[in-house]
Amino acid sequence: MVNVTQANGRSTSVDVVFDHLYEAIVSLELLPGAKISEAEIASQFGVSRQPVRDAFSRLANLNLLLIRPQRATEVRRFSSKEIEKSRFVRAAVEAEVLRRAAKEYTDDDAPVLEACLEKQRKALGARDYERFGELDYEFHRTLCEIANVDFAFDVIATEKANVDRLCMLGLSKEDRIEELVGDHVEIVKMIQSRDSEGAVAVGMKHLGRLDATIEGISELNPGYFEA
Repeated sequence: MVNVTQANGRSTSVDVVFDHLYEAIVSLELLPGAKISEAEIASQFGVSRQPVRDAFSRLANLNLLLIRPQRATEVRRFSSKEIEKSRFVRAAVEAEVLRRAAKEYTDDDAPVLEACLEKQRKALGARDYERFGELDYEFHRTLCEIANVDFAFDVIATEKANVDRLCMLGLSKEDRIEELVGDHVEIVKMIQSRDSEGAVAVGMKHLGRLDATIEGISELNPGYFEA
């Protein structure tokens, strides 16, 4: 049983349940289509069903759970329509962030970016896909900070959540982490040379790498996608 009062140092049971389920879904411990029960989760965490229900609702709002009356709750399958929407929104926001980052960049930002890249190289060397996923968030958050649009990361993070599971499948099954780190290196070079459109071009190539992942997963595991 997970100790709600100690897990992750949190005091709110809804947060604890949410965090554990979110990680289980994104890391593919719970696969698309897997059924989960309020009662079983409540028992596992030693809480009433209400915080579990609230956590389920938050996950449903992120399109990670499918909640249907009188039917079992299940881990949401991939929706091609939602993926397309998320990628469109993220691409538009990322492009503007990269333009602004190239414009606002100063030499003081160099060690921050290099630290991000060095941690990614270590994750690459260790083939630590989960760690790289965390560092990917950190990198894009850092770009938003350099661009002086911290708020933009909220949008990026929300849209990333809709495709994180696909990214993890792509990293673990196709081992594309080296390409992604290489993209980040090129993005930093473009920003440091203040080449805004060059940064955007590399950024869009970076986001486009998911195309092959989606195609491959849909062919190998069509049951992971909504009909």
